[in-house]
Amino acid sequence: MGSAESRRLKNAQAAVDFIEKHLDGSLSLDRTAAAVHYSKYHLHRIFADTTGMTIHDYTLRRQLTEGARRLVRTDQPVLEIALSCGYGSQQAFTSAFREMYKLPPAQYRARRKFYPLQLPFSLGEDGTSEELSPENIRPAVEEDIPVWLELVRQSVDGYPCLDEADYLRWLKSAISGKRALILKAGDTAAGVLGFGFSGGRGTIEYLGIHPRYRKQKAAELLVRELSGKYLPGREISMTTYRSCDRADTGWRAILKKLGFEERELLTEFGYPTQHFVLRPGPGGE
Repeated sequence: MGSAESRRLKNAQAAVDFIEKHLDGSLSLDRTAAAVHYSKYHLHRIFADTTGMTIHDYTLRRQLTEGARRLVRTDQPVLEIALSCGYGSQQAFTSAFREMYKLPPAQYRARRKFYPLQLPFSLGEDGTSEELSPENIRPAVEEDIPVWLELVRQSVDGYPCLDEADYLRWLKSAISGKRALILKAGDTAAGVLGFGFSGGRGTIEYLGIHPRYRKQKAAELLVRELSGKYLPGREISMTTYRSCDRADTGWRAILKKLGFEERELLTEFGYPTQHFVLRPGPGGE
């Protein structure tokens, strides 16, 4: 099994590497599949199974991320940025950008605050990762910060408006306060969770799952550990994307599968989100 999984990882990573080298051009499943010498149907299945994301969505998110970076960090005209990101017109780029970033390019540029929709996947080639187990969940320590941050970069699709410098300050505080849990798979962080509590309620402040482990119940293991051991009998809340947000890569579905219930709509850091709650008892520990 390890050998077969290693081949899957290697093929998916080859597709990622090709996409990363050609973000400034027109990318398609056909072109990517031809470059890595696979049928488009086989590559589509491998990529989606390995990363939880289609090649189309990954490419779209990476090109728009690079477009956002150039909007903030250069003075290039929007049309020039659009063409450099593989779009045939400024109108097509503006439409896609607004749908994912919730602002037209000109307004986003005026804010001068860049955040990524998607950073490059780094999947590795070792397909022999151990089975995830609750016994491998523990409070994070400062030595875990590098692998934790690497996981944050791999799962940034779940957190719009993430600022890594601000996040690092929060992470150090969470580790110091024993409010940061890490689930390891070998030397890799398969999942991480940061939490807080006040007034009898708990809050998941951050939940990140490595793309390779999103189908292995990493989120379920972490949330169960939190609700059963650290916040027993408490209501637990979390926020994520609103319904029908094209930027959502499946985080709403993850929360609903874990038993979280929808609550009020919110706006956080200027981004439209929704509050979710996991009640103690049935559906929660």
